[in-house]
Amino acid sequence: MVSPVPPTYDSVRVRVPAKINLALKVGPRRRDGFHPLATVYHAVSLFDEVTVNRAPPGRFSITVTGEGAASVPRDDSNLALRAARLLATSFTDESVAGARIEIAKQIPVAGGLAGGSADGAASLVGCSMLWDLDLSPEQLRRVAALLGSDVPFAMLGGTAMGSGRGEEVMPALARGTFHWVLGFAHQGLSTPAVYRRFDELNPRPAVPRVPVALMEALRAGDPEALGAALDNDLQPAALDLQPKLGRTLSAGLELGAVGAVVSGSGPTIAFLAGDENAAVDLAVALSSEGLCRSVRRATGPVPGARPI
Repeated sequence: MVSPVPPTYDSVRVRVPAKINLALKVGPRRRDGFHPLATVYHAVSLFDEVTVNRAPPGRFSITVTGEGAASVPRDDSNLALRAARLLATSFTDESVAGARIEIAKQIPVAGGLAGGSADGAASLVGCSMLWDLDLSPEQLRRVAALLGSDVPFAMLGGTAMGSGRGEEVMPALARGTFHWVLGFAHQGLSTPAVYRRFDELNPRPAVPRVPVALMEALRAGDPEALGAALDNDLQPAALDLQPKLGRTLSAGLELGAVGAVVSGSGPTIAFLAGDENAAVDLAVALSSEGLCRSVRRATGPVPGARPI
């Protein structure tokens, strides 16, 4: 855990990365509505920045700028706001802690990149420092798990295996740096809708297990082997709901990607390039095809939520 900022500080700014799922294996729907997952998270260099500022006791507010700002909720359904309130009630007294939260977004909304979860993780890190709580990483992770499946990984970053509904994370060995081209779709996808379609397409899904070949490729730092092992059980459902994504996938592979996968519940597609030069060429070529709203290059793995 980073050293706490002295309580005389009036604000803390935290940078937090997007994630892609290198593998996302999905089991049968549980009674609580969640699906058991076996996933491999990978944090990439596309970042939101969250600034938490001192506010009067008991006062919490949020403003959002940047990518998709108009689509981000400003009420208690916003994970950054919920994170601040939960931290206050868990470790202080909400009547004596307050925060004014500012989110500068680059991670697309409803893009399968866990942008909302990333903002929740950044809010936890920032508020714990702003209020000088001196919490251990494990204490923060327990709060993060209450907020959502992807929040604990957004705090951890790097490359990690996820289980449970995704909230149980364990660091995984990944050698070297991987070069990605992210293709952003013209419209988002609802995660619940994708899972509903998955259930319709897979009435009896198998027990989820992370592919062995993918873990071996990560340990070897081999992009071609990793590209061949990328695997997402939600991908057929996402392609069914947005058929244009299939054309984008095919185009990226034809233009030289060594692998491609819909990230999470989509609709962002992560294309893996063989090296940096190949990623530059792929990004230019994919942009010229006009199939994506926009294209961004990124590298991974990168650290999770960190103050800057």
